[in-house]
Amino acid sequence: MTPQAHVALATFSGMPDGNDDVRELSAALIAEGLGAEVVSWDDPDADWDSYDLVVVRTTWDYTARLDEFLAWADRVPRLLNPAGVLRWNTDKRYLRDLDEAGVPVVPTRWDLDDVPADWPEYVIKPAVSAGSRDTARWRAGEKDKARAHLRSLREAGRTVMIQPYLSAIDTAGETALLFCDREFSHAARKAPILKAGAGLLDAPNGGDITAAEATPEQLAVAARALAAVPGDLLYARVDLVPGPDGAPVVLELELTEPALFLQHAPGSAARYARAIARRVSRPSA
Repeated sequence: MTPQAHVALATFSGMPDGNDDVRELSAALIAEGLGAEVVSWDDPDADWDSYDLVVVRTTWDYTARLDEFLAWADRVPRLLNPAGVLRWNTDKRYLRDLDEAGVPVVPTRWDLDDVPADWPEYVIKPAVSAGSRDTARWRAGEKDKARAHLRSLREAGRTVMIQPYLSAIDTAGETALLFCDREFSHAARKAPILKAGAGLLDAPNGGDITAAEATPEQLAVAARALAAVPGDLLYARVDLVPGPDGAPVVLELELTEPALFLQHAPGSAARYARAIARRVSRPSA
């Protein structure tokens, strides 16, 4: 690895220094002998060709600028995760592909004309979103509000997804399984975000995070989800919740800009840094 090896960690202008994950990863990269720089993905002065690798991190404004973001990803020569993966993963219709591949996922209905009559509670959200923005949990007695939510998304031209609210989430939360180079790294528990009667979430909300232990059943489902995705995956996060029968199902497969919860898993930042260092290694001259 040449001393000049340099890595960009892509963020957005609203978070120019990244978050705790970015700071931990930057320090771990420096410990590996790499240069690390946090750069906004839409910085007009950024020279992406000058980096040995660009790692997508806190690019959290992409949902409002998806076409622009994907065009940027196509232009970056050494990007991870790669542009093709980002294009597939930034629209939650990827859940259809996972379902067709036999991966257990939360049941999802797409672009309904009306709210479901057979689910006592359900979640309405757009297919392109992050941090639960524009998402809400509705009860059967809140049909007027739910219909207004559904209508507003459809009138904005957004693909709408509706899922049953799985009550076990209220006690179990979500379990996030983190992977580095497709190998399991660590797990975290995400506290429930969508409260009954709380209405629409219009700002990003990641919920409280604590360290967790992955069960063999969760690891098996996550492995099936990742097996359905081709390409080089530096990082991946599989968010699982208990399904109707208690078995784990995929809520989301985060391959674009997931929080990695590095601070909840000692040694995990170094693990990702080593994976990056392997990719930027060069033969000796």
